[in-house]
Amino acid sequence: MCSNYVSLARDAIRLLDKFSTSRQCLDDFVEDISKDLQHLDPQDKNFILDTFSGCIEQKQLFDVVVNLFYRMVCYLTTCFLDQIGLKCFSSIIKSLDVHKVKTFLLFFLSNLTTLIQEKWMDIYDAEHVQKQWIEPTLRWRPKIIALLEQLAVKVSCGSQLRKAPAKTTEPREFALTRPKPRAFVVPEIIPGLEKQQPVPRSTYKSPKEMNVIEDVKQKNHQKAERRLYKANQPKPFEPIGPHKSKQYQKVVSKIEESIHAKLKFNSFQSTQLPPTTKQSCWHIKMNSAAILRQGALVDRQLKQELQRVECLVEGAQESSAFLQWQNEMRERDTQEQLVKMECRRLEGRISHEEAAIARSRLMAQNHAVAQLKKEEAAALMRRYAVKRLHEEREMKELVQQVSEGHKNAKAAKEKLYAMKQKIETRTSAQSTGRSPAEMIKKYEIIRQIHAIESTSHVRSCSFDDRETGGHELLGEMSLCELKEQLALLKKTQLAEKLQRQQNIHQQRHRRKQMLQHKLEIIHNNALRQATSREEQTKQHLGCSEAVTADEVVLGLQRKLEEKKQERYSLRCRGADPHTAESFSSQRSCEQQDWGELERTLAHQIQKHVAVSMT
Repeated sequence: MCSNYVSLARDAIRLLDKFSTSRQCLDDFVEDISKDLQHLDPQDKNFILDTFSGCIEQKQLFDVVVNLFYRMVCYLTTCFLDQIGLKCFSSIIKSLDVHKVKTFLLFFLSNLTTLIQEKWMDIYDAEHVQKQWIEPTLRWRPKIIALLEQLAVKVSCGSQLRKAPAKTTEPREFALTRPKPRAFVVPEIIPGLEKQQPVPRSTYKSPKEMNVIEDVKQKNHQKAERRLYKANQPKPFEPIGPHKSKQYQKVVSKIEESIHAKLKFNSFQSTQLPPTTKQSCWHIKMNSAAILRQGALVDRQLKQELQRVECLVEGAQESSAFLQWQNEMRERDTQEQLVKMECRRLEGRISHEEAAIARSRLMAQNHAVAQLKKEEAAALMRRYAVKRLHEEREMKELVQQVSEGHKNAKAAKEKLYAMKQKIETRTSAQSTGRSPAEMIKKYEIIRQIHAIESTSHVRSCSFDDRETGGHELLGEMSLCELKEQLALLKKTQLAEKLQRQQNIHQQRHRRKQMLQHKLEIIHNNALRQATSREEQTKQHLGCSEAVTADEVVLGLQRKLEEKKQERYSLRCRGADPHTAESFSSQRSCEQQDWGELERTLAHQIQKHVAVSMT
């Protein structure tokens, strides 16, 4: 009967492991199990189903004791022990791990009336907990503890190592005729293979230099494209094309010189930067890919132009009148935009001049405040200098006292050093008296070794390179034949290499000719574009003259000149009264700085002398 309960308990544990509360319903799972357990007795079937359903239903209660661990043992001890009996319960425990079950049950029974009872009362009613679970387990507690102690004693006795009985020597009869048993041959140890070095990673990777070269090529190509794009792109604030003409630059420089001649600046302000010769066009060395790309673009443009001409020949309508009207409207819009931009620029400069006037007024106020603060700081520095002189005198007196104390210690150190030198000279004289005999013996041994090494060993070597090795192989050859074969192979390889080089040179020559043809086409196209740009600049010159002659722009320019004159007059007024005061204050500050520098240098020299004396 007890062994039967052990197997039933194992079946119940297996079902508990299969069941998952989140995915399955308890009633459906029990129905499925009852169908599978029809071959068992009704009593055994009821035991398995009751234990399984009880463990699932009372899961919240038993999770207080242990979380998903020894759930079935806890259920049997609390609810099912009266029906099973102690004998069957002990057989179930023996089938499990005895050490773990013992520690669990001892913990459970010792904390039953304290911690576990309080937690159970939070979940269920106190009377129900006391009658149904606490009282039955307290009745069985002494018997369960006695059972656990018996099992622990048995396990400890079984785990102890039994001493084997000492074997007595059995005497054997001595027989002269019996042959001696043959000794077993010890097999030789097979030498292990040497650990092969792994293939280095560099064999499967391309060298870093190639990647670096590719990156540099790509960056240079991007730079060239960027410069080409910037050179061909029109600037935002220029009314003309991408490149200013020389005549336009001359006119602008004359206007600037006339404006600067009217204005008079102070001598202490910085002069204008020297003119730099900027290159209007950057010479770009295009690579083959860029040449081919540009050539394809030029070919496409030429095809479009030819198609347009063919359409005109066939009788298609030309849109020249519409394009002319469109250009006129565009010129008018650009002229209005340029006037607005010029007005905006002049307004910005006027606001800048107003800010400069306000700044100059604020600087005058700040200058007066700073002068007061400088005077206060000078008075404080004088007081601090007097205090520092007093402290330095005190420090000099202390240094003199310390140096007198150190003189005695220095004399004692010199005496000790002289004594040590005398002892060293004595010991070195004793050691030099013993060494010559030993050195003579060593020199003689070294001479003998050199004489043995210098004797020549005659080795006869008779080797004929026309004879084979004599191994009787099919492809066996002498050394002379091998050399001839190698020479022939080198000749064939050299001929193949020369042929490959010739083919490569021919391909390069063809590619160079094709690229030169493309470059000529690109150059002609660039010349055409330059002529069209010059025509556009001539058209836009009229727009720029109209902008300069606008009334609003002229009024703003007059206002700007007035603001500049006002700023200049303010600066002259602020510079005159303060020149003498600023010069005298600068002289006094310089004298104070030189005096402080002389004092600090004298102080450092005194410190250095005191340290050297110590």
